Amino acid sequence: MVAVVMCVALVLAGCGMGKKDAGSIVKDLDHVMGKSSSYQATGSMILNTGQQPQEYQVEVAFSPEHFYRISLTNATKDVTQIVLRNEEGVFVLTPHLKKSFRFQSDWPENQGQVYLFQSLAKSIIADKDRQFTTDKDAYVFDVAANYQNEQLSRQKIWLNKKTLAPAQVQVSDANQNVLVQVNFTHFEFDTSFDKDYFQMERNMTSWNLQQQTMPTSADVAVTDADHPAATGGKSVTDKNLSATGGQSDQSKATGTTTKPDATKTAPAAAKAQSVGIVEPYYLPKDVVKQDISDMKLGEDSAVLLRYKGKYSFNLIEVRPQAKSVSLPPGDIVDLGFTVGVITGNGSKDEPRTLTWTNDGVEFRMFTGDMPVNEMIQVAMATDGQSGK
Repeated sequence: MVAVVMCVALVLAGCGMGKKDAGSIVKDLDHVMGKSSSYQATGSMILNTGQQPQEYQVEVAFSPEHFYRISLTNATKDVTQIVLRNEEGVFVLTPHLKKSFRFQSDWPENQGQVYLFQSLAKSIIADKDRQFTTDKDAYVFDVAANYQNEQLSRQKIWLNKKTLAPAQVQVSDANQNVLVQVNFTHFEFDTSFDKDYFQMERNMTSWNLQQQTMPTSADVAVTDADHPAATGGKSVTDKNLSATGGQSDQSKATGTTTKPDATKTAPAAAKAQSVGIVEPYYLPKDVVKQDISDMKLGEDSAVLLRYKGKYSFNLIEVRPQAKSVSLPPGDIVDLGFTVGVITGNGSKDEPRTLTWTNDGVEFRMFTGDMPVNEMIQVAMATDGQSGK
């Protein structure tokens, strides 16, 4: 009798009856995600969303306190941007420019990121129409994508059969063109971190230590400049970041605006770089450029591009001095080649503002009526465009 049972078991195993199905894997995945275990991952991300493919090195860290650290390094330009979430809020750091933005947000709980385990797991669990296959080492799920960029409609996710850690992700458009691909070279659960690993000061300073030619943090001027409001004209300025509701961290703490030492800023002013003019290669339908004008943001030279039509928006471009800025509550916006910060609700009283940095240029887009998805498309269309 025992021999018969064993034979039947072997036959069933040979027929694949012992293999896990999609439902059981989803339950296991839900359990892994519910543990809120820490993890650390590294890999590469290839973007085909612009005019030329771009590759980025990605580092992701997550702690049980729901702290995040994400580092994106452009493989060609060797430029790094870091996103942090800790008990103080969310930070977007551009260490080589000594710039940081801080704001309050529930990011990334309210939006997905292709390189985060939580985002990938949630998309698999939520899609009841998920498609499932296997290969030698991985479970493969084909599910709906849920990202801010509306071009991204579906994604294939490879999960390690032993650990359920993501191994690869391909995100496609409606025509099945792969626009984003992430390859994880290392993924480890239950990782331990130093207590200051997710702190802003460490991430800014440690990067500077790697760059022996970079100035020390004592040379950073903690001020911000004037800029026009979304609906203003060429000469409209508003001090203390009122258009974004932002304020330098130091002035916020002391109630004053700290001016940089003249002996330190004079050489910088003498060597001020021309911003050039970066014009997006995409504009929403029935939107045209109205004019371009030079302007000053504090001590920085800048340009203002104004667009009108079905939607109206202003785009400011500047090569800023180093500073740390606090913004009102907002969200991270994934632009593919970099991340931005979006604040405001898009109303007349509270224009929507999208701020991002690329190739040393800080971009600020202001609008009172343009949808977020169109703002993302325009912002993405500035990448790879050389200043004229």
